[in-house]
Amino acid sequence: MTVVVKIGGARAVDPKGALADIASLAEGGERVVVVHGGSTAVDDTLEAMSEEPEYVETPAGVVGRFTDERTMEVFSMVLPGKLNTDLVVGLQNAGADAVGLSGVDGGLLTGPRKGAVRVVEDGRRKIRRGDHSGRIAEVNGELLETLLDGGYTPVVTVPMLAKDGEKWLAVNSDADRAAAAIAGALGADLVLLTDVPGVLADVDDPDSVIERVDSPAAYERLDEAAEGFMTRKVMAATEALEGGARSVVVASANADAPVSAALSGTGTTITPEALT
Repeated sequence: MTVVVKIGGARAVDPKGALADIASLAEGGERVVVVHGGSTAVDDTLEAMSEEPEYVETPAGVVGRFTDERTMEVFSMVLPGKLNTDLVVGLQNAGADAVGLSGVDGGLLTGPRKGAVRVVEDGRRKIRRGDHSGRIAEVNGELLETLLDGGYTPVVTVPMLAKDGEKWLAVNSDADRAAAAIAGALGADLVLLTDVPGVLADVDDPDSVIERVDSPAAYERLDEAAEGFMTRKVMAATEALEGGARSVVVASANADAPVSAALSGTGTTITPEALT
């Protein structure tokens, strides 16, 4: 079995427990790919440079980052640099042979550049140009399979490679959706670790976790319940299952042995039957 684990970058997420659990799973023979983001660290770095992070809302109501050229430079410095290195070191200390990769390495994550995005500002729809982000269309699964077969634990982050005319360009992409693309390509179980115990039916009640989504009716309930950042996770879960993932679990990164717990049913488990 292959498991793709996405470790969230929220300030409330402590990755130590997840890294120890991943190392234990790898030692037991499981094939694990780690994917991480780092929006909080990017925002902190921008603010330290006296620059403001910019977020925009799409016509569908999804809030995301607008990545201009300067922000892309910070992404390239923070994610495949410090954050990826820290996670690789953490896994090495926990006993796993880890290899750090960004989406540009070996053409791991590729697709078209967006260049312009549709946004809503002051109630009006507009087109913002100059965005340095892309949509992942292909995953070099062979590269990941080679590393996994060799006993390594790949640790993957953005940027991805996007075609800009005749040239390749490093651009931003959502880490949840990157994890979804990888899970689909590998036919893996996807675990999305975050700072809440799962998708909540009532965002003000942490005990209202929607535990299992295995029918269209249950999926409709899930989709209606998702708010804020959870909207992107449900979107990623849907893309993963449509792409060939075996299952998706949204669960807390701060639980004991969080990956093992998620695979055992803790959190919100979504199965392919939810989309039929």
